[in-house]
Amino acid sequence: MAVPAHILAVDDSLENLEILRVRLEAQGYHVGTAPDGETALAQAAAHPPDLILLDVMMPRLSGLDVLRRLKADDALRYVPVVLLTARAETRDLVEGLDAGADEYLTKPYEHAALMARVRSMLRLKALTDTVRAQSRELAAQKAALAEVNRSLESQVAVKAAELQRIGRLRRFLSPQIADLVAADRDGHALLAAHRREITVVFCDLRGFTAFTDSAAPEEVFQVLREYHATVGETVFRYEGTLEHFAGDGIMVFFNDPCPCPDHTERAVRMAFALREKVGLLSEQWEARGHTIGVGLGLARGYATLGQIGFEGRFEYGAVGSVTNLASRLCGAAQAGQIVVSRPVLSAVEAVAEARPLGNLTLKGFRREVPAFELVALSADGSGT
Repeated sequence: MAVPAHILAVDDSLENLEILRVRLEAQGYHVGTAPDGETALAQAAAHPPDLILLDVMMPRLSGLDVLRRLKADDALRYVPVVLLTARAETRDLVEGLDAGADEYLTKPYEHAALMARVRSMLRLKALTDTVRAQSRELAAQKAALAEVNRSLESQVAVKAAELQRIGRLRRFLSPQIADLVAADRDGHALLAAHRREITVVFCDLRGFTAFTDSAAPEEVFQVLREYHATVGETVFRYEGTLEHFAGDGIMVFFNDPCPCPDHTERAVRMAFALREKVGLLSEQWEARGHTIGVGLGLARGYATLGQIGFEGRFEYGAVGSVTNLASRLCGAAQAGQIVVSRPVLSAVEAVAEARPLGNLTLKGFRREVPAFELVALSADGSGT
């Protein structure tokens, strides 16, 4: 059931007030009455009405003075006011409207005319209340949206900073290590040493020492830049973990920190890709008068992995005989050769063709080590 509109009638004539009250209540309105301006202002402040019927000619505080105070009050300025007065001159009408009146009714007025203005003003008040409510709702939504935007901006800023941090780390670390460092803010994952089976790839250049003895430093750096760029792009494409590079010597391992079940096959495919790409570079170097090739050694076995170094300079590395074996096999490889251990060959026999090199005597190993040269990927093993 709708709540009846609340109308405040203000007139210093008690008789007029009584007539207004009776007529308005007969139409179903809730009516309050005030015999003077001060009382009207107090009642309006205590219980804001939906409409005020305001007599102009009142002692002490005139209707126009009351009107001006009403319109200066933020809580009451939107309450429509109908001025009721016996003064009908144009200047009186103008003065009342300029003071903020919404309607003007001259006494004596007909009951029908008064009710028509009451209904009109109440419709105006209802529309005003709707617009103000919608405005408040929009303001609240705007504030909520602004808060969401601030939150999103904060999240975007954090993400952008993280991406920048990862980008900077990737300039110095293998992508997998950079991502691990960025994700593990406390460093616990990196600090914890762990044991895992990995495939290690060593590669370095043949003829590089002789080249550095005779070439200008600028030419040496140019060759290294071309070599490192080619190796780096290939290592990252096959998702290997680049542990370090020292001059022309580069060590890469697979299956850590990101496990992959086919780590040995992936390492072998990378080795063939490196042989091909560095082979193309060798042709360019040959055209510039430099005889340089690449040798590769691969071994598979268990190693201890984790953070190695000291405060201010840490690296993520692998420690174990498997890394030494890969290094020694690389040292035994001629230019263009890929020399591997038996566990590597066993893991890729289905995808690679090999020939035995016999048992090699390798520095640091008491027993001779069976070694094999990978010749090519098999017809059904060519790929990535």
